[in-house]
Amino acid sequence: MKAIALFSGGLDSTLAMKLIIDQGIEVLAVNINTGFGSTKDRLEHMQSMCDQVGAELKIIDIESEFLQDVLFDPKYGYGKNFNPCIDCHAKMFAVAKRVMESEGASFLISGEVMGQRPMSQNKEALQTVLNESNCNGLLLRPLSAKMLAPTIAEIEGWVDREKLEGITGRNRDRQLELVKEIGLDNFESPGGGCLLTDENFAKKMFDFIKYDTFEVRDIKLMKFGRHLRLREGAKLVIGRNQDENVHLQNIENDKYYHIKTLGLPGPHSMLSKSATQADKELAAKIILTYCKTKEGTDYTLSYDKKEEIQATPFASRDEIKPYTVM
Repeated sequence: MKAIALFSGGLDSTLAMKLIIDQGIEVLAVNINTGFGSTKDRLEHMQSMCDQVGAELKIIDIESEFLQDVLFDPKYGYGKNFNPCIDCHAKMFAVAKRVMESEGASFLISGEVMGQRPMSQNKEALQTVLNESNCNGLLLRPLSAKMLAPTIAEIEGWVDREKLEGITGRNRDRQLELVKEIGLDNFESPGGGCLLTDENFAKKMFDFIKYDTFEVRDIKLMKFGRHLRLREGAKLVIGRNQDENVHLQNIENDKYYHIKTLGLPGPHSMLSKSATQADKELAAKIILTYCKTKEGTDYTLSYDKKEEIQATPFASRDEIKPYTVM
């Protein structure tokens, strides 16, 4: 017997897998990458969680499919920010079902807890996701199973329902008890994960789609730097620290210039190639204002190592505020 787990790397999905593995069922942990997961490198963490409970890990990339089918026209709308949670979950379950069929597995599991999130994990939303993904009866939620209708795996006796949980709501006491029983190490604290649920990230997304068509190649740019919208519509992104500078420097997106300061240390920046000359000059002034410069002194910046522009910094960062998105 084999099951496919939708695996985020978080505590709930790890515990859900453990409850099923302990019943002698092989579990393949499938992490579905929409492109909007945490910016930190999670692969090592996810592998550690799988190793601790005895599951195999598989990563599936659906960035293009997610943008095309879900992100900009969700049937069930957005949550508090730019998060189409119900539509997103339905897409993930549909993808997991394809994996289940290709792997010869018998059912799906997830770490969802009824009532933990008001929009996407109330009883009605949980059922809606099953209907939209054609997974009725196939998806077992081990942490809340006793509070939900029995699934095929339980009815057929593949899984002992009495060994599952009946957790509801946002309290994590029972999950932490299970952690102690298992001896799970270095698990993630609850919350976070999807950038689309973050208020500041949502501001950047709403600003972006107001001026441009969002594509897969734009995802990486959204994850790093200070984002600004200039006077004549160009987008400027400025690295806030060395780590972000490195990430921005490694982005390949021919819609943007890479900008470096010459002759003085400065942040790595990116600017829309559609920028007018006025916005190029404004961008240069803003970038220099985040450097250690002298007021009234001219400095040189390089655009893609081909074009150079001279500018002076603003007298104060307060002058940048009208252009700042986040």
